[in-house]
Amino acid sequence: MNHELSPLFDNLPRTEIPGGLPLVLASGSPRRALLLRCAGYEFTVRPAAAEVECGICSRETPPEMVARLAYRKALDVAPRCENTMILAADTVAACHGRILGKPEDRAHAEEMLRLLRGRLHSVYTGICLWDTARNRSLVDVSHTQLTMDPVSDDQLQEYLDTQLWEGKAGAFGYQDGVDWLHVAEGSETNVVGLPMERLSELLEDFPARSISV
Repeated sequence: MNHELSPLFDNLPRTEIPGGLPLVLASGSPRRALLLRCAGYEFTVRPAAAEVECGICSRETPPEMVARLAYRKALDVAPRCENTMILAADTVAACHGRILGKPEDRAHAEEMLRLLRGRLHSVYTGICLWDTARNRSLVDVSHTQLTMDPVSDDQLQEYLDTQLWEGKAGAFGYQDGVDWLHVAEGSETNVVGLPMERLSELLEDFPARSISV
């Protein structure tokens, strides 16, 4: 299950950063960093503070939540990054009205996977691009629908034993090589944590679509 060898990371789109600004990834996610590297981006990693991800609003929809958290992450990093383009992102899974973030432990991961088993579910990623040279930003949300096969309890335990679920929204990694997760509609890289096709479009459209912060 070596996700670095996955076809997911081949032939990824890349767009020049507007204004030739240095790119800063406001995330400690190794998967987002790997996607960017495989696409040919040069960047610096400066994760937002962990507490920025706290504070889920009960009335928020999944798209609203990931958009807000992506913006908060960029806002947290912006004062430390002069004349750069910040890229912040937040990803959650959602099923039957329940938002699924990163599991707290194995038992929590198992609970999530049992909920998703045999069901159609969604993955949402919020992206915030923030040009600190001009103090302009852009927020966008990507959506992917997946299905999980009705896997057996033994298959679930086998996956849980790998610990590959750690730090992943919904307690699964689409890139981990399992054959019981299938994208029904939308971007595959979105499920990994960063929709590369959409990111390329947003960078291209940034001068026209961004707003003053």
